[in-house]
Amino acid sequence: MLRWAVIFLVLALVAGALGAGGVAGLSMNIAYVLFVVFLILMVVHFFTGRGRRL
Repeated sequence: MLRWAVIFLVLALVAGALGAGGVAGLSMNIAYVLFVVFLILMVVHFFTGRGRRL
């Protein structure tokens, strides 16, 4: 999910540089939402303690 957030962020930067403000804004919003969802899932995963334990 973090990978998709970075992809949309790069797309927003390229679109903004080329003058496509609508596409840049939409891509930036999608990147923001994906990053927030990633952070929420990371915190949930951290507190539930699921996963491989060493």
